[in-house]
Amino acid sequence: MSFSSPASVLEAELRPDRPPVLHVETPVDTVGWAAEHREALRAQVTGHGALLVRGLGLREPDRIAAVFAELGGPLMAEREAFAPRESHGPRLYSSTAWPANQPMCMHHELSYALEVPGLMLFACPVPPAEGGATAVADAEAVLKALPAGLTERFEREGWLLTRSYNDEIGASLAESFGTDDRETVENYCRAHAIDFAWQPDGSLRTRQRRAAVVRHPVTGRRCWFNQIAFLNEWTLAPEVREYLVDEYGEDGLPFNTRFGDGGPIGEDVVHLLNAAYEEHTRREPWQAGDLMLVDNIRTAHSREAFTGDRQVLVALAEPQRLAEYGPSPKGSRR
Repeated sequence: MSFSSPASVLEAELRPDRPPVLHVETPVDTVGWAAEHREALRAQVTGHGALLVRGLGLREPDRIAAVFAELGGPLMAEREAFAPRESHGPRLYSSTAWPANQPMCMHHELSYALEVPGLMLFACPVPPAEGGATAVADAEAVLKALPAGLTERFEREGWLLTRSYNDEIGASLAESFGTDDRETVENYCRAHAIDFAWQPDGSLRTRQRRAAVVRHPVTGRRCWFNQIAFLNEWTLAPEVREYLVDEYGEDGLPFNTRFGDGGPIGEDVVHLLNAAYEEHTRREPWQAGDLMLVDNIRTAHSREAFTGDRQVLVALAEPQRLAEYGPSPKGSRR
């Protein structure tokens, strides 16, 4: 199906195994088309949680940034990144640096931050040879699929993210906080409910407790919203986990997750969470020029393993400060 008609009649193709796909005829003025159809496209995202638009021919970073701004409004600067990105313009980023042969499991972007993006925007100038889809999963459905006892514990306690910053694995201090100045980093942590401790070697370790289940700010529906499985040690490939534990020790892993009371999350729990995600995963291979919009609170996303070159540009928009984050104690030096 191809569409070049007014926004009111734009309709996405719906299939249970993939995100909604909207086929359009390549417009002469892509930025103008995005502005004209913004409300219709955003309505599709509200209704379905995600939308892939095919046919826009998005290749140049400047045009991608302009389309993103029309659809998402002012874009957010990323803070607290867990892995580095390349900049392709003001607040326009590459996808996260991650080994091509290892998948990035389902997660909600920056779900451990106090201010989270409500909308994720993706564009694919160069698709991979094989694999590499940005798959999505409905957070409402995942929550319903999980055992009640487990979700009740996470709702009661929240979840804990621990991080150890170094210059070898994951994002460095400067990449995560935008600076490596100690006072600035400490002030950020205090303002964002992050406990921090400087180590004898000058590195930084942090802990932050967050809600695992939140209500969507528009629909009010409960969503499984976190990165409990993705940032947990048991999601890593066994050889990668073994190397990191040998190199940094159990308490010095670049990132790990725990129950909100500090108790360890077992391998069985992580496998259960990832199985629930997989049961509700929808995927569509990237094609050159594709655009994807994702409701970051309702919809988790992943990046599957791939071969060949892959370029996906990303932006974050519509910052949300979720009410469930309010009770967290303010960060402090430990």
